[in-house]
Amino acid sequence: MDVKDFYYDLPPELIAQDPLEDRSSSRLLVLDRRTGKTEHKVFTDVIDYLEPGDCLVINDTKVIPARLMGAKAGTGAVIEVLLLKRLSDTDWECLVKPGRKARTGCEIVFGDGILKGTIVDMIDDGNRIIRFSYEGIFEEILDELGQMPLPPYITHALKDKNRYQTVYAKHEGSAAAPTAGLHFTEALLKKIEDKGIVIARVTLHVGLGTFRPVKVDKIEEHHMHTEFYKIDEEAAGAVNAAKASGHRVIAVGTTSCRTLESVATSEGVVKASSGDTDIFIYPGYDFKVIDCLITNFHLPESTLVMLVSALAGRDNIMRAYKEAVDRRYRFFSFGDAMLIK
Repeated sequence: MDVKDFYYDLPPELIAQDPLEDRSSSRLLVLDRRTGKTEHKVFTDVIDYLEPGDCLVINDTKVIPARLMGAKAGTGAVIEVLLLKRLSDTDWECLVKPGRKARTGCEIVFGDGILKGTIVDMIDDGNRIIRFSYEGIFEEILDELGQMPLPPYITHALKDKNRYQTVYAKHEGSAAAPTAGLHFTEALLKKIEDKGIVIARVTLHVGLGTFRPVKVDKIEEHHMHTEFYKIDEEAAGAVNAAKASGHRVIAVGTTSCRTLESVATSEGVVKASSGDTDIFIYPGYDFKVIDCLITNFHLPESTLVMLVSALAGRDNIMRAYKEAVDRRYRFFSFGDAMLIK
């Protein structure tokens, strides 16, 4: 399957640069994956498509202020570090720019020296392993020095860093937000629960691998980076109970989807577990657990467009995306939402 099959034209002005003041006032495109029919709603209308007994699965990961600006010891050259994955108390896998200035042994100073890092290894795709030294609590230093790692297509400054967090964010570790969840308010979640929908919480720490461009012509040759996930007994039980009783499992975001599909047996049973997943879902994939997906609009030729195409059919997705463009929907992280049912 060719990467170009997942390209669509997107006017740059449709890329949302700022979050809406009211999270749940985003627009909602509803796509019936069996018929290809679309409806145009407001996000709060999503509750009308959920039925008592259904299970709504959310990703409660929390974005850390993972973007650090430092200076190379000795020269003062500016070096940007993006924390991707914690490997130990001191070691992180990082994306470093510019890479040519960041060789093994390079020391980087942050915040007048309250945090220092030494590059101890270079790994696949040019990422670095950095060993940090500091006094005190790393998370507190990161809160002081770090910035929210907004995607490169967002050029506006973020006025409130909490708007790049879901209202249910709990477990720190993501380098990017699970953006489908940004539309939910506590009030909307309460209404959903009051209607009899069970909300299950899983964790997947979002890395940048999900958003990296596919650099091969044939998507089957693309390799996903690993991301840490965790699903506990309570969440697994809620998902399995919904399936066993003939109700639906609705994943909020591609991260929740990938978590569930990573841990499911061939019979569609979800087991409590934790670990790393590099699951790559593209057309031809046989979904084992999820029935519906709440998601945002994704970049052309991205693995996420391939995932939604696997669920709804490529032709349905391409038609729906064209309709969204024609109707001036807002795209990407701070943009509008889609319900695939």
